[in-house]
Amino acid sequence: MEHVRLGNTGLKVSRLCLGCMTYGSPKWRPWVLDEDASMPFFKAAIEAGINFFDTADVYSLGESERVTGKALKEYAKRHEVVIATKVFSPMGGDPNNRGLSRKHIFDAIDRSLHRLGVDYIDLYQIHRFDPDTPIEETLEALNDVVRAGKARYIGASSMYAWQFMKMLAVSRANNWTPFVSMQPQYNLVYREEEREMLPLCLDQGIGVIPWSPLARGFLAGGRAAPGEGNTERARTDEFAPRLYYRSSDYQVVDALETIARARGVPNMQVALAWVLRNPAITAPIIGTSKSHHLSDAVAALSLKLTDEEVKALEAPYQPKPVLDHL
Repeated sequence: MEHVRLGNTGLKVSRLCLGCMTYGSPKWRPWVLDEDASMPFFKAAIEAGINFFDTADVYSLGESERVTGKALKEYAKRHEVVIATKVFSPMGGDPNNRGLSRKHIFDAIDRSLHRLGVDYIDLYQIHRFDPDTPIEETLEALNDVVRAGKARYIGASSMYAWQFMKMLAVSRANNWTPFVSMQPQYNLVYREEEREMLPLCLDQGIGVIPWSPLARGFLAGGRAAPGEGNTERARTDEFAPRLYYRSSDYQVVDALETIARARGVPNMQVALAWVLRNPAITAPIIGTSKSHHLSDAVAALSLKLTDEEVKALEAPYQPKPVLDHL
């Protein structure tokens, strides 16, 4: 497993990041694995050389953090792993139990630390941009979290490039802790971040850890239409139809399947290899719920696509409106 710097920092992370939304409680989403079913995937990831784990307080409403913390404590030493979690999403009916206010950030970091069972979080990320809170309030609070030793680095997730650049500029102007990473959606059927966000991150030395590099499994095949598919997630995922299932998306999958068959590998290896070849990408966040998911992802690290294959994969893409920034 290759390990690379996260942006301009000295922090070394594995070229793949294990996404932990899949682990927690099926009461939150029917496709989520409970604690007992989740543990082998953490063990296998660590054995494969993955040291980077991404979760969020909202995943299973805290249960994902608890399971992640327990698994990493069992299978690794604290200094050997890089733990990332997020803040923003509603964690209850209280109007202050959400967003990026100073109050919520301070409350949320302590709750995340308790659930994870750790003294600090390596990468504390804002899950979305909060239009209801002044940027200065959010950034100063995050700076104070780092200064208090509760987080080592801070990162951000899906937002417009102008919003991200504005936050970077305000941090620098006030000598506050800057963001070192961005977590956007990026895959073969959602490439809108190529316009501004990815070039911005390259220019500013920001690490990019894209979510859904396989389009929530859409690129793996087996999703004929919304509500249909060969997995529980495909059949019950209410979020994916908002992002995919356009006619051009199916054309991308057709091109992907053609190349995968010619290569003699699963779709996901080719789709992930395409994401990994982008020089802006640090570590795609992968979800694993079956044993072969991890081995296929690791195999993608050594799969090099030809220029002709890349052209064939990219040709069917049709531009989309910006999705899931709020």
